[in-house]
Amino acid sequence: STGPKIKPADLAIHELFRKYVGNPVFVIVDVQPKDLELPVEAYRSIDEATSDKTFRRTFVHIPSTIGAYEAEEVGVEHLLRDIRNASTSTLATSVSDKLTALRTLGGKLGEISGYLEQVISGKLPPNPQIMYILQDVFNLLPQQDDEATVTAFGAETNDMMLGLYLASVLRSTMTLHELINNKIANKEAQSAKKEAPKKDGSSAGEEKDKDAVAKDKESGKE
Repeated sequence: STGPKIKPADLAIHELFRKYVGNPVFVIVDVQPKDLELPVEAYRSIDEATSDKTFRRTFVHIPSTIGAYEAEEVGVEHLLRDIRNASTSTLATSVSDKLTALRTLGGKLGEISGYLEQVISGKLPPNPQIMYILQDVFNLLPQQDDEATVTAFGAETNDMMLGLYLASVLRSTMTLHELINNKIANKEAQSAKKEAPKKDGSSAGEEKDKDAVAKDKESGKE
């Protein structure tokens, strides 16, 4: 479906597919994405118990990823070579990608914070699976109170930024050097073109002088 949200008729269409496929997956693709994340969400239908001892079908979200085979990745890379802006350096592209990733991370953290606030206020019921995942995330975070860890992170960041700075300076120096060499080559080519007609004119004048001298000698003999 093109979504961007689940519609009432989607469940009926999904049940129609279940006649031919055992456990189909309902995928929503947002054709006009506004966020920085991948605009794809996947769902599957399950039986949900109701108050009158009956069950009804409902959608539950499932995690999804999009990948490609090696041949497809190579083909996409070849297509992107023609799309990328040649005036943009690889350093600027790398920094732009990191900024995009940080914005996406900030958005995800905002969603987690909003969910936890709604759980604390009683607007949403707590989900044990989500709580377990968040607990694993917090357990994997480094200890910021440890001075050795803070020093190691600072040294690693400084080394990385120094490498980026040196690479930018080296790239600018090489570009300036190529520009100077190009201007020198253009000046030499222009001066060579200006001198070429002069040489042709002087050689033609010398030939005329020789012909005139030869004619004078012949006339003197006569």
